[in-house]
Amino acid sequence: MTPLPPPVATLSADDARRIALRAQGLLGVPDRRAGVRGVLRRLGAVQLDTISVLARSHELIPYARLGAVGRDAVETAYWKDAHAFEYWSHAACILPIEEWPHFAFRRRARRDKGHRWHVLEDADRSCGAVLDRLKADGPLTSTELGGAKNGGPWWDWSETKIAVEWLLDTGQVVCTERRGWKRVYDLAERAVPADLLHDDIEDAECMRRLVAQAGAAMGVATRADLADYHRLKGEQVMAVIEGSGLVPVEVEGWSKPAWADPLVLEAESSAKRGRHRTTLLSPFDSLVWDRPRTERIFGFTHRLEAYVPKPKRIHGYFAMPLLAGGNLVGRVDPAREGSTLVARQVTLDGPKAVQPAAEAIAEAAGWVGCQEARVERVLPEVLREPLADALARTHDRR
Repeated sequence: MTPLPPPVATLSADDARRIALRAQGLLGVPDRRAGVRGVLRRLGAVQLDTISVLARSHELIPYARLGAVGRDAVETAYWKDAHAFEYWSHAACILPIEEWPHFAFRRRARRDKGHRWHVLEDADRSCGAVLDRLKADGPLTSTELGGAKNGGPWWDWSETKIAVEWLLDTGQVVCTERRGWKRVYDLAERAVPADLLHDDIEDAECMRRLVAQAGAAMGVATRADLADYHRLKGEQVMAVIEGSGLVPVEVEGWSKPAWADPLVLEAESSAKRGRHRTTLLSPFDSLVWDRPRTERIFGFTHRLEAYVPKPKRIHGYFAMPLLAGGNLVGRVDPAREGSTLVARQVTLDGPKAVQPAAEAIAEAAGWVGCQEARVERVLPEVLREPLADALARTHDRR
């Protein structure tokens, strides 16, 4: 194993935290001119998820960075004029269309495997039928193509659904948007700009680009962090790290070697402390989607409890981390009752988190069109009345 080069800098834990926030667009002046598309390019991947409480996760990501950008404007920014596509990255993600060539390694791997977890009964016939329909009538959802299910559980896919997802995996078909939360499929030759429509880039170069992009989006990261961002393997990261442009650094308190994006390092060293965003974060936000990294950087343990039986939940169904002053200082589990945003449970680190929580709840309520906001359970209980009072005052000012 080739020894690692010596670190070019030693960062404190606070340095690493600020670098991560700045890289993620949560420290400093928001780039409103670049808008939602700028957020997508900066992050490189915006995770999708079916859960919608305040809004769907891919809407919450730009909201956390830009403030109350219109929800329709978010969807338009993602999908209009072929600026993005959906594919497998950290999970199912919206990706900048410029990254299409760099996922060639994953499309090739899917093709080499020969099938997904569903196996087609007659691959040539089924795939051919899907391609013919899309050529004639696309873009279409799986329902419009002939139906997504056979009538059983959700995983009991129809032959058409299996075929179109296989074509998506291997790059003949592209998901160009979500309509009513259904994927909309189109032919790659129609959906991807001609200069990007190729799988000519070798695997190593694809991974080198994705490692560099992940490093820029995180600012500073370990091998495991870099691998997790686009779901690579650790050995794949190490095979290309030298040519990625990332530089080795040491971070106080981190037990593993780390790498940093030199442009983010330079920006942090030359920037003023900057304005911190106070906001609620989606549990699928790329700032916090890697739980070990979140705990290492912020000392904050968080898990999504939507799939945990209700009696075993600690913080709530869709508990959203509260970011304030560059730290994660609590959680808010929101719900909507008509035109009221209800914080079912709020967990705060201490009295200093009360006002930020009130501001974040009030802003979120206004963004989703709620006229009122109220809190129910607050932990510790002694902070319930101060939070309710602060929320009322904040709401009156808006």
